[in-house]
Amino acid sequence: MREKKEKLVVAFLTTTQAMAAEKYCQKNQIPGRIIPLPSEISAECGIAWCAEPEEEEQIRQAADNGEIQAAGIYRVYLYP
Repeated sequence: MREKKEKLVVAFLTTTQAMAAEKYCQKNQIPGRIIPLPSEISAECGIAWCAEPEEEEQIRQAADNGEIQAAGIYRVYLYP
């Protein structure tokens, strides 16, 4: 049986913001991927960036600096 794992999920208001965040993360070697927004999170856009919890500080710093326009940053349990 598969177990859910804790992940960091970044939600966005628009698809454009999500794609810009993906580009930023790839450029700055922050591992992760675009995923459908989990149902337990509500935002305008239906996609999110998913990363390991260890990346939270770097992602929050990018959001605080305005390099990523996040609607919210969450820790959720997802299937791998």
